[in-house]
Amino acid sequence: MGIPTLISIIVLVLYSLTVTGLVLLILLENRNPLKTIPWVLVLMFVPGFGLVVYYFFGRDNRRLKIITRRIYKQFFSKIQPDDYMDHITEIPENYRPLANLLNNSNYSAIFSGSKITVFTTGKEKFDSLLEDIANAGHHIHIQYFIFNDDIIGHRVKDALIAKAREGLKIRVLYDDVANWTVKSRFFSEMKKAGIEVHPLLEVVFPWLTSRVNYRNHRKNVVIDGKIGYMGGMNIADRYVTGSKLGPWRDTHFKIEGPGVYGLQAAFMSEWFAVSREQIGNDGYYPENKSYTDSKIQILMSGPTDPWRTLLQAFNYCISNAKKYIYIQTPYFLPTDGLNQALQMAALGGIDVRLMLPQKSDTVTAQMATLSYVDKLLRAGVKVYLYNRGFLHSKLVISDDMLTCFGSSNFDFRSFEHNFEINAFVYQQDLALKMRDLFINDLAACCDELNYNKWMKRPLSKRLAESFMRLFSPLL
Repeated sequence: MGIPTLISIIVLVLYSLTVTGLVLLILLENRNPLKTIPWVLVLMFVPGFGLVVYYFFGRDNRRLKIITRRIYKQFFSKIQPDDYMDHITEIPENYRPLANLLNNSNYSAIFSGSKITVFTTGKEKFDSLLEDIANAGHHIHIQYFIFNDDIIGHRVKDALIAKAREGLKIRVLYDDVANWTVKSRFFSEMKKAGIEVHPLLEVVFPWLTSRVNYRNHRKNVVIDGKIGYMGGMNIADRYVTGSKLGPWRDTHFKIEGPGVYGLQAAFMSEWFAVSREQIGNDGYYPENKSYTDSKIQILMSGPTDPWRTLLQAFNYCISNAKKYIYIQTPYFLPTDGLNQALQMAALGGIDVRLMLPQKSDTVTAQMATLSYVDKLLRAGVKVYLYNRGFLHSKLVISDDMLTCFGSSNFDFRSFEHNFEINAFVYQQDLALKMRDLFINDLAACCDELNYNKWMKRPLSKRLAESFMRLFSPLL
């Protein structure tokens, strides 16, 4: 036997042992069989390529220590109100199991009395944000998935630098992969001005790490511990000037009052994860007055979450709606459970409405999204396509009481791969306001889909959409 032959045998044996080990690991993870079987087949029948694909996209990351639950608990336990039971009894009975779910699985405290301002254009949001940055007196914490070095990005950067020169403590977090195209000088200018800046989930050698698939999608700003911002908008010109798709219709929120404590704890836990710096409480959790009768919970979710709390929460909202549930999302790639819940709600007489963009910035994801529409329409779900630019809003409203908003989409990536932050608000005034906003979008900017007309689309188009659906977990 020659040396080349011996080397080939050794490589084959090692590869076989690796694949066998991975197959056993997948089986021991006790995943949904619908997920387990395809990965086992890929590893067994697509040598080499299957191993690479699994490494980047297939691993169960609930045990990864990217950002641990211990860190979350450490920071969120500090803000848990002593009168939790009093707050829970003030929430409508139908939503108490949801509130307990968020608290028990994610340490999501209930805060009373926050004032919430809604922005539907980038100009409104950034004008307000820049004004609050200019008026800051103690600290600014800012985290975005995308922090572009364009016009609006430079306006925010220059505003932060100006405050840093006044002596304020400023900390900035951004997702590493989402900002690969941003020039290093953009962030180094902030660092030179005394701003502390860190990338999240940094990827030095993307081909050697699966972290490239697990992104920090959160958008979170805290100013002086009294004002917070969260929602769907990143820092980029397109939210103000639009893009080739037209205007970007998004929704962002300003929170004032006790609910900011939840955003502050979220930022501090992220900051500790990347910097190992324990920020003290002095000046970061100031006394906040109560403005309204709202109850709010801030939910942090991600691939290390053992309970998939965001997915469970949306399932609860849909399954327990009594009158209606309205959803806006730019990307709709639901799990089987969510898809079934929407269909069952509609078949049960609940007014279920789903608003999607007519044109998307991701063609493949849009194709896969449209493959889900057939059965939804057949079950009685009302589906609308937003036709005035690109719909990027992420919103759930139910029964004139519950409003959910934040960074997450209705897709596998938000439920399985991304770190997200969402707010669940129990308040009639906000829910009614958001319901009216949804209805106005329907009337002014949407085309409702008709099942009979929809099913007459060309077979080639339907086949292409169904084919892309196979890749939904990766889109």
